Amino acid sequence: MADNRRLISNGNPMETIVGFSRAVRVGQFIAVGGTAPVDKNGNTVGVGDVFVQTKQCFEIIKSALEEAGSGLRDVVRTRVILTDIDNWQRAIEARKAYCLDARPVDTIMAISRFVNPEWLVEIEVDAVVAEPI
Repeated sequence: MADNRRLISNGNPMETIVGFSRAVRVGQFIAVGGTAPVDKNGNTVGVGDVFVQTKQCFEIIKSALEEAGSGLRDVVRTRVILTDIDNWQRAIEARKAYCLDARPVDTIMAISRFVNPEWLVEIEVDAVVAEPI
């Protein structure tokens, strides 16, 4: 199985310190971990705007999936994690642009806070690269 495991990085220095990857592909399955709304320098994008933050999360996810040899078309599950459940409609409105074609299953949940208090949302996805039909 180790030969079939591919780690996807987005260059976050914490990956090696803490021991995580942006995404992991094993065979046809790809898991993309909690993705925060940050730019390449680690700065929060769209402070105070859950719609903009959700879009940023999906742009990072899209890049990770493409690096893993996949794409948004292969997403089978999304998890939208919010700090304020009342933001769910704006977050889902942003999610729709990235998931309308694949129509994955979805979970929306709220937590008390993230590591960075500027973050209003984090997104996780699972994807399965389809075999030819």
